[in-house]
Amino acid sequence: MDLPHRQQILDLLQMLTTHHLQGKGRSLHRALLGLLGGGHLLIEDLPGVGKTTLALSLARVLGLDFGRIQCTSDLLPSDMTGLSIFDREQSRFHFVEGPIFNHLVLVDEINRALPKTQSALLEAMEEQRVTVEGVTYSLPDPFMVIATQNPQDQVGTFPLPESQLDRFLLTTGIGYPPAEVEKSIIRTGSIRDQLTTLTPQIDAAQLVAAKHFVANEIQLHDRVINYLHAILEESRKSPYFINGISTRGGLSLAAAAKAEAYLAGRLFVVPDDVQRIAVEVTAHRLQLRADQEHRRKDEVMRSLLADIPVPIA
Repeated sequence: MDLPHRQQILDLLQMLTTHHLQGKGRSLHRALLGLLGGGHLLIEDLPGVGKTTLALSLARVLGLDFGRIQCTSDLLPSDMTGLSIFDREQSRFHFVEGPIFNHLVLVDEINRALPKTQSALLEAMEEQRVTVEGVTYSLPDPFMVIATQNPQDQVGTFPLPESQLDRFLLTTGIGYPPAEVEKSIIRTGSIRDQLTTLTPQIDAAQLVAAKHFVANEIQLHDRVINYLHAILEESRKSPYFINGISTRGGLSLAAAAKAEAYLAGRLFVVPDDVQRIAVEVTAHRLQLRADQEHRRKDEVMRSLLADIPVPIA
């Protein structure tokens, strides 16, 4: 069976990493996993390493509407969702949509927003809809949030609650570009202006078709399901974590593994698919015990995975 639109997606990934986003191939790949897996991406990194450029370029080549929310301490929920404005000519209120009503929404520096504003994203990310003044509005399909988070030791940041973190399918970082790429950027300036030349290589309807194919046609055999469940169980038994991975986390791991299998050109998930993305799907959902906070969650999770028997594909 042919995997619909897979080659187009791989071609645009190659084009972006070769000409526009050198050194960001891993982050771009993770963003595509989020889109195909029907989830959201959290990018944890320093300011100024190209997070906004990555999101904007991805929206352009996928033919998606793009919205950007710059989080600050005075950002209100209505600044994201929209609000009703009184029309004097018609003597009635009408709803003006906020930036959340786009296919791909960049929520920049999410942990600079107050917790009340952060929580306003929960319904949108989980239900693909928002409720404003008692009225529920559906968000477009596909819909994805790419949120960026500054290091928590920076001034003016508020840690994301566990319920918010659990809504992100996976997390990734970008890091500094390779030396030669960084020198080229310094020499020629930001590539942001070059993005206006990008043209869509696929449209929203085709992306939705690919997403539905991933969800409904990529197979999870019993041995892979057992492997996924073993990861959940071991995280719950671990002496390092307060709580293990939730059932939602298990569903996210399955969804991301299916998207990984699709991009690899297979109709079924193999254990290698799970291993490649497991840490980025699970680590941010876990909370270290007080006496273990000197450890890194991703390193602990990687060690845990190494001890779980891997089924033969």
